[in-house]
Amino acid sequence: MAQDPSSAYKGYEAKPWLKAYDEGVPEEVEVPEKPLYTILEESAARYPDRTAIYFYGYKMTYKELHSSASRFAGLLRSAGVGRGDVVALFLPNSPQFAIAYYGTLMAGATVSPMNVLYSPHEINRQLKDNGARILVAIDIFRDKVLAGLPDSVDKVIWTGIQDYLPGIKSLLYKLKAKPPKPPTGGKHTLFKEELASAEPYTGDPGIDPKNDVAALMYTGGTTGTPKAAELTHYNLLANVIQIDAWFKRGVKGEDVFVGALPWFHIYGQTAVLNSGIHKAATILTYARWDVETVMKDIQKHKATVFHGVPLMYIAILNHPKRSRYNLRSLEVCISGAAPLPKAVAEEFERVTGAKLREGYGLTETSPVTHVNPILGRAKVGSIGVPVPSTMAAVASIEEPVILPPGETGELVISGPQVMKGYHNRPEENQKVFFTCCGRRWLRTGDIAYMDEEGYFYIVDRKKDIIKYKGYSVFPRDIEEVLYKHPCIKEAAVIGVPHPEYYEVPKAFVVLKQECKGKVTEEDIIQYAKEHLAPYKVPKMVEFREDLPKTAVGKILRRVLREEEIRKQEGSNTTQQR
Repeated sequence: MAQDPSSAYKGYEAKPWLKAYDEGVPEEVEVPEKPLYTILEESAARYPDRTAIYFYGYKMTYKELHSSASRFAGLLRSAGVGRGDVVALFLPNSPQFAIAYYGTLMAGATVSPMNVLYSPHEINRQLKDNGARILVAIDIFRDKVLAGLPDSVDKVIWTGIQDYLPGIKSLLYKLKAKPPKPPTGGKHTLFKEELASAEPYTGDPGIDPKNDVAALMYTGGTTGTPKAAELTHYNLLANVIQIDAWFKRGVKGEDVFVGALPWFHIYGQTAVLNSGIHKAATILTYARWDVETVMKDIQKHKATVFHGVPLMYIAILNHPKRSRYNLRSLEVCISGAAPLPKAVAEEFERVTGAKLREGYGLTETSPVTHVNPILGRAKVGSIGVPVPSTMAAVASIEEPVILPPGETGELVISGPQVMKGYHNRPEENQKVFFTCCGRRWLRTGDIAYMDEEGYFYIVDRKKDIIKYKGYSVFPRDIEEVLYKHPCIKEAAVIGVPHPEYYEVPKAFVVLKQECKGKVTEEDIIQYAKEHLAPYKVPKMVEFREDLPKTAVGKILRRVLREEEIRKQEGSNTTQQR
């Protein structure tokens, strides 16, 4: 039902969070209506000789990156690719990714990055869903790409790590991979050969920034079949400007970004690749996450900005060689994609001297919507406050109604970074968007509340709430306590089906190396009893060597839940026999 502005909405409309903003951070940002690729053009014009991409010893300047992207745009235009066409990227972080990404946008086409961990089935599904005409693929995964390649793809452009890397042998040793020879002929061509013969495209593709889709970004699939969020040039540029306003990093051309987050994920793409290019930063680029390599480079290149996920910060803190490296050049570190345990944040700040702040976002919002103040008050357990030009509120899960501040409901977002919609999913769009109080709101699927100072707190995912004896149990409450246990490295909690109680909480735990074999299930349960209400205490604990995760390190509760259901089904089948 429709709702006029009411006392409930006015509590958010007053924007109590503005008092928490660091000095100099504006309430609103101005987003120019221009194509996203202009951020590369501007940085290349002003800082042509500054290193844009540092890739295991290989350096690519802004002038070289822009020139290569222009050539890539030229080869696409010569193939008849332009506005409305999709170019898919099956690439890890690399110079090729940046070249193909910006080159696709310069040509007027839409880019659709793919997770390089995808199976042939997942490759096939995404390429059919987005209708990609061109695929740029890494040769290391030749066989599964070919197995998943649909006939609808007109051309496959193959590249390899070795194309831009002098020390290829050492890296391939780390990757434990030997690049197979890619096919040639027919629809198959080679990236470097194509680029060398292409003419730069310097024309105007006629982009409409607010309506033309720059990127089709697929959701992680943690709650079902992945859907493509249509992110326009305006959406992505807005989020880059919002992040820049929040960070207040000063003049361009000085920062060094740690590029460990995968760029095929929206978090790494916006916060590292696009934000780094916008700031004319040097981006330390990694094809895979390797803790010691990252620590070495932070020390060597005096990295200043690090966007990561909790598991990355945990891995650094737990690395046996951490004390050998000076990480104190880091100034601003942001953690997203999963809850940041308080103990991890405090220890990381002690070790590095950097500010480590928890933020929040989702694919559908390009992704950043909330961050804790960098210099001001960061509240433990909070995702922070809305970034400039962003309205956030809490809505009823069942109805299009805004709830009063302080009440718990579904977090909803309105702002220039909110997607155009889901690609070819009209029914999903009707579910995820609603209009209220003169605004178009996006439902996030996260249960949250806002405190009296405008800080927001994620209680849990709507689909992850555990129903136990009539109580609503939020896994995050339990996980936060488990992470405080001195022997627990990683933890995840799910609801396991139960014939009497509907569900019971079960904890999956990864122990630190020195604690393995010394801590029992009963020890963990007893610890939980001392720190949690009785109905929240896990009834079962399972020790694991690792936990299933997304490409950016977000623990997949869904996978654990599916495993438990299969176990129960198998047990029931055995009993029936």
